[in-house]
Amino acid sequence: MIVGTDLEKTLAEFAEAFARLTAAYDGSGAHAADLQEQIDRYSELILEPASEPLWEAHEQRSPEEAERLADVLRHRSALAVAQMEKHRALRLLEGEESPAAYFRNIESCIEEEFGHFAVTPESKVLMVGSGSFPMTPLLIARRTGAEVLGVDIDAEAVELGRQVARKLGPELPIRIEHGQAHEQRGLEEVTHLIFSSTIPVKYDLLERLHPLTSPRATAAMRYGDGFKSLFNYPMRQAADSRWLLAGRALRPDRIFDIALYTKDSGMPGGGR
Repeated sequence: MIVGTDLEKTLAEFAEAFARLTAAYDGSGAHAADLQEQIDRYSELILEPASEPLWEAHEQRSPEEAERLADVLRHRSALAVAQMEKHRALRLLEGEESPAAYFRNIESCIEEEFGHFAVTPESKVLMVGSGSFPMTPLLIARRTGAEVLGVDIDAEAVELGRQVARKLGPELPIRIEHGQAHEQRGLEEVTHLIFSSTIPVKYDLLERLHPLTSPRATAAMRYGDGFKSLFNYPMRQAADSRWLLAGRALRPDRIFDIALYTKDSGMPGGGR
């Protein structure tokens, strides 16, 4: 059993290790293995049920220090995951890795993310933070026939994502673009939005996209509260948001949870 002081020490060690490994990362197999091992160990800690009450106790004792540590770990773990995603994309493109495991890993998430807001062949889906290995856009397009637009501000990730999409689904209606989500063309046709859990400004983007997307648009926001917020940005919807919280999928065995939003056709702040 981890005691409180051990958890704090362990988290500090993860923060240091992520900084060291990402700074030293050169794309080699050895460095990738070390980084992947660190990510896997961190994921196990995040999902360990005993961690949550210990973290809550730390927040109560030292709220400012807890918030600082959470910010550091969110940033550093996201960078580590992004580096590993690029490594996996390159391995796939070089013919060294099968994509099957990635499809299996996220396939069960699609229904959960939209609940009863089913994606159909007529849907237009926007994935904000599509990354280097765009498995969510690929899987949605393959299973539903819907058009999917993936957007990312990382130019290298966009180029790799395009190559991965061409390799795994050249026939699929997928477009991956570099830039800000709210600056893309065709947003007025978007019926479904998905936000990566590691985007700091995802709720700001959600609000900016409200008037630009279809009146019937629904949004799936990946997030993590409590101890999961050390690997994801938490729910922080504005009090005057024009989006209505329609439901949440809390998944103790997954790194992130999902909040579902629909558009509020009435006054701002109509419901949570």
